[in-house]
Amino acid sequence: MIDRDHDLSIARQAKALGVARSSVYYKPRPVSAEDQKLMRRLDELHLEHPFAGARMLHDLLRREGVAAGRRHVATLMKPMGIEAI
Repeated sequence: MIDRDHDLSIARQAKALGVARSSVYYKPRPVSAEDQKLMRRLDELHLEHPFAGARMLHDLLRREGVAAGRRHVATLMKPMGIEAI
C-alpha cells in the first residue's frame, strides 16, 4: 500500500489510493489491562443477561463494586459486538 521510502510523497500516495492521509499516520493504542478485565466481565455478564444493554450492565457492574461509567461500558461493548436482544 503506502511505501514510506517511495519517491512519491505519502500525501500523493494516499490521494492516489483514495485514502485519507490521517489514516496513514494513525497508530492504534493498545487496550489497557483494566479495560481487558472489564471487557472479560462484560462478556460474562452478557452471557448471563443477553437482554441487558449498557445501562443495565453498568448497574450490574456497580453492584459488584466496579467503577465504570455507562458511556465507557457502551464504548467497550461496540468493538466486542455486544448488543441487547
